[in-house]
Amino acid sequence: MKPELIKAADIDRTDTWLRYRKGLCDSCHGSCCTLPVEVRIDDLIRLELVDEFERSTPLKQIAKRLQKEGVIERLNLKSGIFTLRRMSNDDCLFLDRHSRRCTVYDKRPDTCRNHPQIGPRPGFCAYRPRMS
Repeated sequence: MKPELIKAADIDRTDTWLRYRKGLCDSCHGSCCTLPVEVRIDDLIRLELVDEFERSTPLKQIAKRLQKEGVIERLNLKSGIFTLRRMSNDDCLFLDRHSRRCTVYDKRPDTCRNHPQIGPRPGFCAYRPRMS
């Protein structure tokens, strides 16, 4: 039996992901930007979604406001981790749908800054070639 030729990674099958190498993102569709993005209060402050003075506000109260604003899906109160809301097609809220580039790149969360060193399969990414 011949091995299956994989033209693009399946986001749900990490065995199809490619080993990350510099420059790969330049021709990618932005598959990693369809994964759930977990953020902490420092990320929300950097993104200017929460003010520094709110740091002492109970996380549950911050989460309630951000959910109402459509920024987060949920908060894991035990870990203090918020999950950013995604669009109906699973794209990150901050992914430009035309350019497939991050609109908050300089302020992006640590989860995004550290991808793919951390994530479902460290060192690998769900590469899908960008359509022309």
